[in-house]
Amino acid sequence: MRTIIFFLVSVLSLTGFSQNYPSGKSILDKVDNNMSAKTRIITAKMEIADLRATRTMVSKSYSIGDKKGYTEYLAPAREKGTKMLKLENQLWIYSPSTDRTIQISGHMLRQSVMGSDMSYEDMMNDKPLLEQYKADVTGEETVDGRKCWVVLLTAIIPDVSYFTQKMWIDQEKFVPLKIEAFAKGGKLLKRTTLTNVQKVQGRWFPMSMVYKDMLKQGEGTKMTIQELQMDASIPASYFNLGNLK
Repeated sequence: MRTIIFFLVSVLSLTGFSQNYPSGKSILDKVDNNMSAKTRIITAKMEIADLRATRTMVSKSYSIGDKKGYTEYLAPAREKGTKMLKLENQLWIYSPSTDRTIQISGHMLRQSVMGSDMSYEDMMNDKPLLEQYKADVTGEETVDGRKCWVVLLTAIIPDVSYFTQKMWIDQEKFVPLKIEAFAKGGKLLKRTTLTNVQKVQGRWFPMSMVYKDMLKQGEGTKMTIQELQMDASIPASYFNLGNLK
């Protein structure tokens, strides 16, 4: 009897009670239901820290689902008037200093956005995770005092920015609190931490995020949401190339 009990305890400890974990799909569905919206209007402050100084920018963004996005930089004076327009998988940027609009495509999408730790590729990729990855719950951990499901995402399509991602998702609020993104060979490329989770229009949303490119020096890029509106009406004219100038 003692041998049987020891065997059962050993099996349960090895499996980590995984049979009681919810499916990765069900968790991501709840994250999507909590955080997604038909439209979003976001005013945010971005602080870019490098080895010499920290630059601060303010922008206002408008988006419709994951297909259309328009961003205008409001400050500082040097960046004011810079605009970005996303339509499906295409991206254009207008620079007031040159009075030119250029399209960002191909290898240029891997470049840094305004010198930050985010790439244009990161900004463009709003496609639902379950259309890109297989999701498996691998365990439970605590992040900033919150119990989280640990979800491993493995790419199921070839054209993804990161082959695998690891997400720590709040078990109660269904908001990611930490995300790590890896290359196919297993090298850690990006780490994102999400904090100051608040309830906005009945949904939980992180109001502060720090993006860290693990291949760059510096402390990373902090994004602080100053104002967030979801499911608000947005004029169609915002999503027009003519609106960039």
